[in-house]
Amino acid sequence: MSQPGQPKIQLVNNPDYREHYANSVQVRTNLWDIFLMFGTLNQSSPDLVTIQNFQGVYLSPQQAKAFLNVLQQNVSQYESAFGEIRLEPQAGVPFVQ
Repeated sequence: MSQPGQPKIQLVNNPDYREHYANSVQVRTNLWDIFLMFGTLNQSSPDLVTIQNFQGVYLSPQQAKAFLNVLQQNVSQYESAFGEIRLEPQAGVPFVQ
């Protein structure tokens, strides 16, 4: 018996598909899923940081782990090409989130 071949994958964007820049990701977990909330962080004064959240995404624990693996592979490839990514705070932003 022959094994079935790999299915073709077709990527289709919904009409409301948008791309955004995020420099803030917050994570919440519970027994059933992992929630990622994406936003943009802005520090308008030394004592005020505003995070404007624009998208939340729920992932199953299995999909979150698969995402972690893909993200790790891509970060490794990025660092191989462009050098190590450092997590030191940048000027005006007292923390890495």
